Formats: sequence, C-alpha cells, structure tokens
Amino acid sequence: MPLFPMRKPLINKDPVPSVRFVEIGAEQAGQRIDNFLLRLCKGVPKSHLYKAIRSGEVRVNKGRIGAEYRLEEGDMLRVPPLRLPRPDQAPPVPPAVFPIVFEDDALLVVDKPAGVAVHGGSGVSFGVIEQLRAARPDAPMLELAHRLDRETSGLLLIAKRRKALLGLHDMMREGGGRKHYQALVVGDWVNDKQHIRKPLLKWLTASGERRVKVDAEGKAAHTIITLEKRYGRYSLLGAELRTGRTHQIRVHLASSGYPIVGDDKYGPDEIRDRFARLGFRRMFLHACRLEIPHPLTGAALVFTAPLPPACRQLLDYMEQHP
Repeated sequence: MPLFPMRKPLINKDPVPSVRFVEIGAEQAGQRIDNFLLRLCKGVPKSHLYKAIRSGEVRVNKGRIGAEYRLEEGDMLRVPPLRLPRPDQAPPVPPAVFPIVFEDDALLVVDKPAGVAVHGGSGVSFGVIEQLRAARPDAPMLELAHRLDRETSGLLLIAKRRKALLGLHDMMREGGGRKHYQALVVGDWVNDKQHIRKPLLKWLTASGERRVKVDAEGKAAHTIITLEKRYGRYSLLGAELRTGRTHQIRVHLASSGYPIVGDDKYGPDEIRDRFARLGFRRMFLHACRLEIPHPLTGAALVFTAPLPPACRQLLDYMEQHP
C-alpha cells in the first residue's frame, strides 16, 4: 500500500476560450461592433474587448475594423479567444426587475427609479439595461432607445427588435412623439405657458465631469414649460421636450433662474441641503408621460408614470407647510 494515496488529477472546469465565427443577421445589422460584442461576450471586461478590436484580433470579413464600425447583414465576425466567467460564477451584473408599463414583442417601457443609471460607464459599472439583460438572459435583444439622467425617474423606452430601435431613433431624430416631465423648481414661476429656446453646448470641468451650458455655438434646444401648481417660493412645472439634448430641462430651467430642487449640477447647494434635511435626497425631475407611434405598427401609444412616493410626499409636506 503506497505511503501517500494517489490524488485525482485536477480537472479545469473553466470554459476553454476559442475562436468563434458569427454571421450577422438582419436583427443585428446596424449595431456598432463594440456594443454587439458587449452583448455577445457577457462578463468579459470592456477593456479586453476594446483591446481585441484595436489589435485586430476582432475582424469582420477577414478585415480589421474600428470600434465604431456598424455591422451589416451577412458580415462574418471573427471573435478571438476571450476568457469568459465560469458557469458556476455569480454573474457580474445583478439582475433586476423594474416596473413594467408596457411590453410587446418589439418594445418594453419601464418606470425607472431615481438614482439608477440607464447604462454602465462614467464610474458606474452597470445600469438598467445591463440589469435587464441579466434578468432576461434569453432575450435576443434589449437596447436603450433613449436616455434618462441617473437622478431622473420615470418612463424609459427599450427596444426588443432592431427594426423597432431604428424606428424609434428615426422618430426622435425627426422630432416625433411627445415627452413630458414634471419638475419642482426654486422660484415663483409666472407664465402659465412659456417656450424656452436656448442653444446648449457640452463641456468638461477640470475634473473631467460632463456639463452643459447655454452657448450660442451650441445645438438648438426647445422646451415648453407649463405651470402646474405654486408652493410658496417653489413651483411645480410641466416640461415638454421638443428636442432631446443632454440635461436640456435642467439647464434651460437653471439658466432661466429656476433651478430644479435637488439638482447637484445646476442647482444651489443650500437648497439641496435643505431638502435633504427633510429626507428628500434626489432631484425632483420625473418623466411622467410619453406619446409615440408604435415603431412597427404606427399605432398611437400613450404611457404614463405617476410621481414616485418620495416626490408625492414632499408635495404633501409643502402643501401643509407653505
């Protein structure tokens, strides 16, 4: 009998990476290759994927491409060996379920809570879209049709088919549909209805943070503001976007002298601190109503999302403490 028992050979249970070839179909056509790879290679760090593209390990029709390349139907994509997570590993993105306002085979509309980014990036490892994909691993496609700021709550459009995504993008680019928001602002808003037309320009702070300002060299931006109710030194407003610029409502209102309560980029710190002491620790901006034609059938669709409890409770408090 041997002094030391024989040990069983170690078996590497990790998946062995190997080259893959993927033919692009009609549903994938039009996607940027980096976005497609992020979906295809779930769990692989973004930095690894971009390095593989830059080095030429990722190829389309045997040729090198850049990260901005848009796939075409019939393309043959070479995906190099990339080490994927072990099957028994916990997924890097926690799946989450968000309140569903509407869903069919082409479109998903959810009511996004404040404080949740719509996608990963800029210091955020994941957002709504990544969590939805983790919760629906068998879904062939889930893509954001538009964006909401992290601290903005409300209606968020997600396409489930490529044709629906392209249709939604075309509609928004041409100014179709109507997006309505509610905002509580500092100040006594005077006009029942007012059009704000101020060009907006993106810029970066010294720390690299993205900001937007009114600037003659910026892009045209148009917001329609309506007065809903006054609360002493504060006003509840309705805001309809006629263009879709980054931070548009926030900057249009702040530049007009009516910053949104809780806005950490364009609002005063003392106001934010005051409401934080009351227990309100978010920006009071909510995407409450969306009117669009269905991207495939053209049928008129109207979606609504009520004010979140935190916003409703704050208004009730202000009603009682003018």
